[in-house]
Amino acid sequence: MNHKHRKTLHALFAHPEPANLAAADLEGLLKDLGAEMHERSGAKFSVTLNGHTASFHHAHHSLPKDEVRAMRKFLEAAGIDPERDYAL
Repeated sequence: MNHKHRKTLHALFAHPEPANLAAADLEGLLKDLGAEMHERSGAKFSVTLNGHTASFHHAHHSLPKDEVRAMRKFLEAAGIDPERDYAL
């Protein structure tokens, strides 16, 4: 995983949630983690990682804080731990 994706992952798990997390950076991170992403109807997409699937809304610029929390919960459920697996 490259440094930019590590920084994005750690920002996603930071407290408080970031208000400026770019959607494009998150999509790159998910691809780097090996996630499968599929477009759905409307402005939604689904993500499958380590046997877990979730749906999210496409953000044009920065992710809203509720989407950041939902993505964090999804990654935790999929077994992703930035401190254990992807230390800076």
